[in-house]
This record gives sequence, C-alpha cells and structure tokens, in this order.
Amino acid sequence: MNMSSIRLLIFFVLTIAAFSSCKQTRTVVSIEENAFHINGRPTYEGRYWKGHKIEGLLMNSRMVQGVFDDLNPEPHPDFVYPDTKQWDANRNTKEFIAAMPTWKSYGLNCFTLNIQGGSPWGYGGEPYLNPGFHKDGRIMDAYAERLDAILKEADRLEMVVILGIFYFRQDQHLQDETAVKNATSNLIDWLFSKGYKNVLIEIANETSNRTDKYHHEILKQDRVHELINLVKQKTKNGYRYLVGVSYRGRVVPKPNVIETSDFLLVHGNGAKNPDEITKLIKETKLALGDRVMPIVNNEDDNYDFDKEENSFINSIKGYVSWGYFDFRRKDETDIREGYQSVPVDWGVNSERKKAFFNKLSEITGYKKQ
Repeated sequence: MNMSSIRLLIFFVLTIAAFSSCKQTRTVVSIEENAFHINGRPTYEGRYWKGHKIEGLLMNSRMVQGVFDDLNPEPHPDFVYPDTKQWDANRNTKEFIAAMPTWKSYGLNCFTLNIQGGSPWGYGGEPYLNPGFHKDGRIMDAYAERLDAILKEADRLEMVVILGIFYFRQDQHLQDETAVKNATSNLIDWLFSKGYKNVLIEIANETSNRTDKYHHEILKQDRVHELINLVKQKTKNGYRYLVGVSYRGRVVPKPNVIETSDFLLVHGNGAKNPDEITKLIKETKLALGDRVMPIVNNEDDNYDFDKEENSFINSIKGYVSWGYFDFRRKDETDIREGYQSVPVDWGVNSERKKAFFNKLSEITGYKKQ
C-alpha cells in the first residue's frame, strides 16, 4: 500500500469516527393527549390487561440514587459497601447501568432519577452532602459524567428518564434563588448539548410550602411554576423538554402547576389502602378540568402485588402510570433490599423487587428472557 492510499485510509477512518461520535440519539419521548409515545408510537402499543388500557402508560420505578455521592470528607458509614467497606460513587453508577437491561426485560420503560438524589435511608436520616451543583448553579463535572452514562444507556434501551433537578435537604447548598435558576438553565443546556430526547423534567421532588422541606421559596409550591416556565422557554432547533413537578404523598397538584405543566406527577406514599389511590386519581382529574395530559404516580411505597386490588392496579384502572418506590426498612440489613437506601444493589433480587417486576411483566406482556 502506497503513502497516498494510507493517507486516504486514515482520512476515511477518522471521518467514520467523527460521524459516529456525533450520531444522533435514538429515543424520543412525546405526549399525545394523555398518552406517552416513544419514537412516535404509543408505549405498550395495543396492550390491554384484564380489560384495562396499558398503551400509552409509563411504567416506572424510583431509582433516584443513580448519580448519588456523599461529598463529606468522610462519607457516612451507612453508605459503605459491605464487601469493600468503602463508598464508591462510580461503582454505584456502573452497577446501575448494568442492571438497566434487566429492568427493561420485565417491561419497565421508565425510571425516575434525581441530580440531588433522595433520602439515602428512604425517609429522613442524618446530614449528608449530595448537592449535584456548585453553589452558583453550575453542574458538578463528576455528576454530569455519571448522568451522561446513564442517559446514554437509557437512550440505547429506548427507556424514558424522569429527571429530577432538586431535592429538599440538598437545595440549601445553592447560594440563592439566582443559583437555583442557573442550575435549572444549566442542566437543560447540558441536555441540549448532549442531544438527549428521552428525558422528562421533574423540577423538584415533592414541592411543598412546609418550612422543613425546601429552603428556596421558588422551589415551594406557590412559586415552583416559575421554574416550569423557565424550562418551557428554553428551546433548541424547535425542541423543548416536557416538564412537571411532584407533590407529597396523596396531594392533588395545585392550579399554578396544572396550568403550566406538560404532565402531572402525583405520589401515593402514605395511602392506607388502594381506595385512597383511586380517590387521589379522581380528585386530580377533577382538578384538571378540561385540560388533557398524562398523570404519572412516580413514587408509591404500597405493594401487595398478590392482591386483586393494590396501588399499582388501581392506578392502571384510572389510566395513571405507576412508579415503584422501595427502600430498606429499619430492621433490614441486606443491601439487596430497596432501590433508594445507599448503598444500593440494583438487581432484581429481593422478594419485594421480584414481586413488583413479575407483576409488571404480567401487566405489560413482557416476558423476562
């Protein structure tokens, strides 16, 4: 091979590499009336289960700790892995990604992630440092790298990510309201730069006016719509991100959020029986009035998957997408229990996890390979 041929070959290889590095993402989530579509087709197309429509729903699980870290000089001892006696944020994300194809094989087409995570004990807990953003609102590089890895795999698997930006007990690390707005804008700009279109934005997990929750007023329920509008105003090449915000367990979304959101997020935590989920759905639809949009329950810690009625089934009966929320209880020490308590074992390998995923497979018609 002469020198001219070698140069031509090198040019060809570099051209292919450059093209591959900037290829477009494959998964696009959209909404048609009250149904979700992936790549222009309704989810679970044509699927009914026991007479209930499944097509158009987002079956999801709360997996908010995918990019979690504890930036304290010494991570909390509860967070160390039992085999290494150390906490490792990169290991956490790698194991998360490795588990994603298994989740999808059962019919899970969506999961909730949050830049600032969630309580690493499930509820409450001791101080920890998982800010995700610098105090001025710039996203931390290590968080962005871990997030990119997860979104890339979700894109490959044609999975949707409900991406939360803020979590109470962590928003106080942003220095002021301007920083909160900057964090919101910076994350959306970062998503645009990566080209991901399989993302739904959840401004904050469980907006509330309670003084023990969010530090910044703009993240409380009376003003959170301002951040929803901020996201809606940001576009690139005619595309914008669909956006909403969630409320505490069994709270009906407020008018300011209903008027500005693309979809509604409700939580079923604290329901004493499935009838309370049915009541929440009816009241939410009543509050919607003439507006038509999807309703997603993306956090519910009520199970009973072996019963004829449970939160999952009653949500489906109301044509509401349902989200599994699991954490280690105080008397549980096995890290296979739960998806929120750190450290997390992301497999489908506890009795509760198996019960959820098996019911999910039955409802969606996916057959675990």
